Amino acid sequence: MGEGVDPTQMCQSLVDKVAQSKQLMAITDPDLLVLFEDWFEELEDEIISLAAEHGPQNAEELARKVGLSSRGATFLLSKLKREGKL
Repeated sequence: MGEGVDPTQMCQSLVDKVAQSKQLMAITDPDLLVLFEDWFEELEDEIISLAAEHGPQNAEELARKVGLSSRGATFLLSKLKREGKL
């Protein structure tokens, strides 16, 4: 890992985000979750299409093209690669 990265803090942050996600799911309207899931799938499809048409994209390029933050683009690229979709 890079310098200055605290693995313990990273793990705690991840645990906190998972807990927050579970809390949000408990109070979120199921219809909104469906809309979010649909949007997320469309976004993934768009990223896969961009990669097929223009080759591999880095997070900054992808963020600019699809209107995401670089962190969001990095997350999606990692997820799609892990799933074997890219």
